[in-house]
Amino acid sequence: MGWGDLGAFGEPSKETPNLDQMASEGMLFLDFYTANPLCSPSRAALLTGRLPVRNGFYTTNAHARNAYTPQDIVGGIPDSELLLPELLKKAGYINKIIGKWHLGHRPQFHPLKHGFDEWFGSPNCHFGPYDNRALPNIPVYRDWEMIGRYYEDFKIDLKTGEANLTQIYLQEALDFISRQQASQQPFFLYWAIDATHAPVYASKHFLGSSQRGLYGDAVREIDDSIGKILKHLQKLGISENTFVFFTSDNGAALISAPKQGGSNGRFLCGKQTTFEGGMREPAIAWWPGHIPAGGVSHQLGNVMDLFTTSLSLAGLQPPSDRQIDGIDLLPAILQGKLIDRPIFYYRGNEMMAVRVGLYKAHYWTWSNSWEEYSKGIDFCPGQNVSGVTTHTQEEHTTLPLLFHLGRDPGEKYPLSFASDEYQGVMERISVVVQQHKETMVPGEPQLNVCDKAVMNWSPPGCEKLGKCLKPPKSDPKKCFWPH
Repeated sequence: MGWGDLGAFGEPSKETPNLDQMASEGMLFLDFYTANPLCSPSRAALLTGRLPVRNGFYTTNAHARNAYTPQDIVGGIPDSELLLPELLKKAGYINKIIGKWHLGHRPQFHPLKHGFDEWFGSPNCHFGPYDNRALPNIPVYRDWEMIGRYYEDFKIDLKTGEANLTQIYLQEALDFISRQQASQQPFFLYWAIDATHAPVYASKHFLGSSQRGLYGDAVREIDDSIGKILKHLQKLGISENTFVFFTSDNGAALISAPKQGGSNGRFLCGKQTTFEGGMREPAIAWWPGHIPAGGVSHQLGNVMDLFTTSLSLAGLQPPSDRQIDGIDLLPAILQGKLIDRPIFYYRGNEMMAVRVGLYKAHYWTWSNSWEEYSKGIDFCPGQNVSGVTTHTQEEHTTLPLLFHLGRDPGEKYPLSFASDEYQGVMERISVVVQQHKETMVPGEPQLNVCDKAVMNWSPPGCEKLGKCLKPPKSDPKKCFWPH
């Protein structure tokens, strides 16, 4: 979902009344970022509080490539990483994930081995339908075992876009919250729905209800579901004891626009890129009785901050034996303070850009290759900015491209290298980048090796359902990441 997809952020059709109300009752973050312009690494960053290049969710197979966790990926979240639910257990929390995990699908990467007590959802996205010979359909899990597969037991109509998954995910959330409230149990719920990821889907009641087509239908259903979750917390009398945060894992995927893609507002490009449209996200914090209503923050935030902030709310300290990139946002949320911190924009193994204050310096630019672009793959449709949205990887480490995001949020007008403004700002940014690179210790890359034998052929529980499939012989290869 993109920065420009919500009414509260200026989307003109105003089809997100519940999220807009959430913003009016809480705090809107206008400068909130993901840690990566792609799904898997950003989710790993959210749950570890660490940049993907530290937690292993990147590739070294080629320079500055986006990598994620498709079915044939061998890697996943390493045991050495400490995830938020593992740490929250120390404070007595019960933890549930609903929806897409995406941090590895092999048994050792199962979310219940990494701190979650319950899971309802899938290890990968809802791609398919597959023939179960060349590629198996993605399993849906309840806790330790699969209970079916997408397109077989959990229908998604690719012609109409109809699927009931968001409603199922909503009911799972409401039931979990009710159970924890009844037992007076503190809880952490990670509600990771994926209806706005192409192929986009919505349930029958929402199909055709949006001015924005099927993508808008999916957004409307997500908005309606979040409204029901917030009302449920209020009905149970626990809203003032419950901190809720809404954001996205990356910007809207313009490659699937206009029919299946969202809006990144005034920002440049979208998912897969380290331009603002790929990494600046809608973000809303809600906590009645604690967060002043109608707040708007220009605090530079990042999904990794949700790790540190959540630990702070639970009275816990972040781990001291590793570099944590997320900061505690509570001073910004509760007291309106602005915390000085940079934002680093990574693509694979490369720091592409950095933001300090209102300035953003690009050390590398790349949208996607000419080869992919010639096939119709375009991450910046209608947004060609000469020398910026490049189709070859362009290095600018000697003279970074510098933008003032307050005056130029669309990254169209780089500052003159000869200007006093450029010279003064780059002196400050260079110190930040040097310190960052000196302390950077990359983790073991998890997204380098692919093998069709590790796909979802025979997940736990397949025997009971008669849904086990025979895997091919193991044949590990280096994964190919074109972007």
